[in-house]
Amino acid sequence: MIWHFDELPTNEQKKVGGKAATLARLYQAGYPVPNGFIISSGTFVNGNLADWSGVEMALGRLWNDDGHFDLAPQKRFPVAVRSSARSEDSANASYAGEFESVLNCSTFDEIKKAIQTVYNSQFSSRVAAYQETVDSLPASEQDESALAIIVQQMVPAEVAGVLFTADPVSGSHVEMVGNFVHGLGEKLVAGEVNAESFVLQRPSGTYNGPATFKPYAKRLYNLANQLTQLLGSQQDIEWAVAAGKLVLLQARPITTLQHYNPVNGEWNDSLRGDYLWSNANFGEAIPGVMTPLTWSVIQIYAEETFGNPLPGNDPMMGNIGGRFYVNLSLFSAMFQALGFSRERINRESEEFFGNLPADITIPTIPFSRLTVLRRFIPFALRAATRRLRNLRQLAAFTAELPQQISTLHVAVETAVSPTELAQFWQDDIEPLLRQAYQMLQAGTSRYENAYRPLHHQLVEQVGETDANLLLSGVSNAGEQLASLGPLVGLWEVSQDKLSRDDYLKQYGHRGPHEFELSWPRPAEDPDWLDTQLATLGDVDVPGLLAKQAAQKQAAWQHYAARFPKEVDKTEKKLIAAADAARGREAVRSEVTRLLGLVRFFALRAGELTQLDDRIFYLWLNELLAVLNGGDADLAQISIRQAAHVRFSALPAYPGLINGRFDPTIWAADPHKRFDIFDTHANASEQAKNLNQISGYPGSSGSVEGIVRRLDSPEEGHLLQPGEILVTNSTNIGWSPIFPRAAAIVTDVGAPLSHAAIVARELGIPAVVGCGDATMRLFTGDRVRVNGGKGEITFC
Repeated sequence: MIWHFDELPTNEQKKVGGKAATLARLYQAGYPVPNGFIISSGTFVNGNLADWSGVEMALGRLWNDDGHFDLAPQKRFPVAVRSSARSEDSANASYAGEFESVLNCSTFDEIKKAIQTVYNSQFSSRVAAYQETVDSLPASEQDESALAIIVQQMVPAEVAGVLFTADPVSGSHVEMVGNFVHGLGEKLVAGEVNAESFVLQRPSGTYNGPATFKPYAKRLYNLANQLTQLLGSQQDIEWAVAAGKLVLLQARPITTLQHYNPVNGEWNDSLRGDYLWSNANFGEAIPGVMTPLTWSVIQIYAEETFGNPLPGNDPMMGNIGGRFYVNLSLFSAMFQALGFSRERINRESEEFFGNLPADITIPTIPFSRLTVLRRFIPFALRAATRRLRNLRQLAAFTAELPQQISTLHVAVETAVSPTELAQFWQDDIEPLLRQAYQMLQAGTSRYENAYRPLHHQLVEQVGETDANLLLSGVSNAGEQLASLGPLVGLWEVSQDKLSRDDYLKQYGHRGPHEFELSWPRPAEDPDWLDTQLATLGDVDVPGLLAKQAAQKQAAWQHYAARFPKEVDKTEKKLIAAADAARGREAVRSEVTRLLGLVRFFALRAGELTQLDDRIFYLWLNELLAVLNGGDADLAQISIRQAAHVRFSALPAYPGLINGRFDPTIWAADPHKRFDIFDTHANASEQAKNLNQISGYPGSSGSVEGIVRRLDSPEEGHLLQPGEILVTNSTNIGWSPIFPRAAAIVTDVGAPLSHAAIVARELGIPAVVGCGDATMRLFTGDRVRVNGGKGEITFC
């Protein structure tokens, strides 16, 4: 098949290779691309061109069509004949210079010979060696990687060069870096001449380089920015100047900045650029390595809660070696462009992400203030309007969601065909999931907005200890904090105040891995409840809550005596914050219940497709394609399963990751830190504060005791009453263990994280977000924990 650039359909693009598909796409979008056509690999039979007459017709049309870029005064201008393999110019390999290119072909004989030469080059030893080195395609696809051929108007370049829209080594987006030669760009690719270098500075496009290219620099900068938007990633661009015009010859993803490798199944968003990542809060909600299906569903959460408030393709949320992180560079860049200081940024985010170390450098994403204002303000207004609407519906939605889930559960269970199941997802489950994520975001925002300013006020007035006491006790007689529900419910079961069946109906969807779809829900395990009851033992949960309530009342009387004029106003704020906390935790519990339905949908899909639990290693779009009659790539499933096993065997990664991070290399480093990985710091800076253990005040109180270091809540039976629980992170699955702990210390967390919220309610001192406590504290150590100051000291 022969396709002209202006007619290549989307569904044929994969068949003609990355280079041809991109050129056709850019040509169709109106970019300054020389006109041409594509000879698909299917046009060759037994290695020989089988449709020369079709090529002659295509050449006749090309020579009689001015297209977008007419340089030649004569109609029969020379053409360039180039390769376009399926894996060439892909996200994982460029194949730059590996296949033959033949330039300045003018006659039919020259062109016919050039086409055969380029086609035959795919069988060269050079290409075979490169292919073996980069292993750029999964084995299941390598037999489909035959060449297509591009025949394109030859550009008589006066200047030709390349431009990387980001630094291919560090990933920094601050500068676009390029070089050029005079004459054809083949000299540059072949390394025959010394190139001249230049830099285009973001966000202004300021040019720094030889004067000969300066007249075209701004045009190239603008085109490069447009290409990153259109093509969805940072680009390696080939360009030329001819007859005073700037021409695009090629664009491909920068291979060193690609986040997913289909060959080994590894996803790593830290490779996409130079960013600062944090797993605070989210690291405790999703403490393990995610399966592909879980990550797909989490990406829906990202779409519904954060959207795309800024230009560019910088990820708001990321998957680094299977673990969930948030891109703090993006938040910082946005607020810096609006004029916020580093201190202000810390203050706005500390409750959710914790305070950043003062000596850490936040990599810059260069946005102009005008760009942020134009993009962010309309986005913020739309988001605020939606949030207000959702807040009005939040209570009703939360109350009605269990029945909706129950109804859909029956529908999924009784689906008799894969296509019927796919239709349920499209029509019912995904829309409900998106709405639930919006509701969770609305409830979380309301809680943050109520808690943050009140916490700052109370700390200034009465200090961290009394501030924590005043902000605790958010349950009331009519409504209990959902995070405490599983713990209080366990005690009620132990006292025969609640039946086992009723407990499982209310709380059987909550557990330590409740956001991971491949993990069974607690209610699926017939022994789970007995294990939890044994873990709880004879702890008096109501007694703990009553003791904390009495301490809160004493703190309130102390506050009222000191600030009598502030009492009414502060009391209203406390009531509003407590109401917001209950609302946020309630909707979070029901969203978790909904994720149980998503898990059941996946299990049913595995049953109907006979993929069983392998279904969790498909991306969501792949799962739906299989349900609609497509084939699952079993080789890719096996590759992803192996990657999941590899990453799961590694220790939990640092809470802060600054720059490009390789989990395997980090894990093998005997000098690794577990709190921070920072490519911007030198060795002496990374060694600071190793004689201290500090974190964020999670729950006030000071206690001395013996450390019990645990890796999972399944080890909870090892914790003895009065010991200090030390672990990487906690979530609701740890709640039955908390009452036996004298204090709680975590690597991951922030003041609004689970460990902090539940510890405050129970009156247990807690220091969260220490980063490396689990690497420095061991079972049997004796330490003092000061929850109000966020400090742990050895005794």
